[in-house]
Amino acid sequence: MPFDSTTIDAILQRAVDERVVPGAAFVVTDRERTLHHATAGRLADGGPPVDAATLFRYASTTKALTSIAAMQLVERGLLALDEPITDVLPAFARLRVLDGFDGDAPVLRPPSRSPVVRELLTHSSGLTYFFTNERVCRFHELTGTPHVLTGRRAALTDVPLAADPGTIWDYGTSTDWLGLAVEARSGQGLDAYLAEHVLGPLGMEDVTFAPTEEQRARTMPVHARTPDGGLVETPLDLARDPEWWAGGHGLVGSAGAYARLIRALLRGGELDGERILQEETVEAMLRDQLAGVPMPEDGIRSAAPDLCNDVPRLPLRESWGLGFHLVLEDVPGARRAGTGDWAGLFNLYYWIDRASGLGAMLLTQVLPFYDARIVETLGALEAASYAQLAADVTA
Repeated sequence: MPFDSTTIDAILQRAVDERVVPGAAFVVTDRERTLHHATAGRLADGGPPVDAATLFRYASTTKALTSIAAMQLVERGLLALDEPITDVLPAFARLRVLDGFDGDAPVLRPPSRSPVVRELLTHSSGLTYFFTNERVCRFHELTGTPHVLTGRRAALTDVPLAADPGTIWDYGTSTDWLGLAVEARSGQGLDAYLAEHVLGPLGMEDVTFAPTEEQRARTMPVHARTPDGGLVETPLDLARDPEWWAGGHGLVGSAGAYARLIRALLRGGELDGERILQEETVEAMLRDQLAGVPMPEDGIRSAAPDLCNDVPRLPLRESWGLGFHLVLEDVPGARRAGTGDWAGLFNLYYWIDRASGLGAMLLTQVLPFYDARIVETLGALEAASYAQLAADVTA
């Protein structure tokens, strides 16, 4: 039976009407087709409406594409999961672990060993972000070292680890280093590699690290939540002339393009006759790969409230695969055990549920991340999507 989009459209429009978001897109797909592509609101006050051509900074939802690129090289024997990253990228050997401070002087020491490629994919490398780690945030403030959003290469090469590799899960710049590893072993820039081996084969048009002026005009500006709960447009943007292609956050693209990526993964790595990964590789990426490395009990703690709220641990079993956060048990009326998901700084969220054959993505451009009202909207959209799936099954 046809997918009934009435409830989804109403949820998204209500989010706009109540100023939860200035505008947004929500796309839901099964293994065969896009079931619905909903849009609501405007790019900015007085601006054009959000539509299928609207572009969004993918932020950390970029990580899925870089992780796929790395796994393609693993399949080809050009990269190994248990290979030390210092063998691939000798510059990584410069990094030290930040143990603390002696007054205002950072206390640094060599790491116990190099991270391996697998630990970059699972975020257990010891790397972190300045906005989720107070010590590293203070390191930036005291030293003036550029942070990752500046696009300066020193934001990778001159920033210490927060812990020894393989000791704890910590979210950070691992996937940016992974993108550099893809470049080193493929002999291509990450932009060219993705275009040839992922974006092109999947027909993901309008996805780029370097948007043209025409594409920028179709990109929603970043908005910030005000103390009274409203929204205000901000000048914050990704670096226009970055010194490296940020595999962790640098792509801009549309909702429809990302739906094609989700659909390919639901199908085990193939779409419209183009195979980007072997099915066993997709299964490995969506299987627990932390091997007992603990995730922090209190979730992600914000060190920069203007960029990110605290992100609590889920009240269910969770872990990380090779590039994806994993839910390890069924959520009633929603995603099933084994679902891969993640999000982006500007409040973008996706999930890939191979057990149910359903995936979706919500895209907007609002700070700080993990906005409570947007997360509530996401939950309502997910429930509506699975309710329609259940209705289709029983029809």
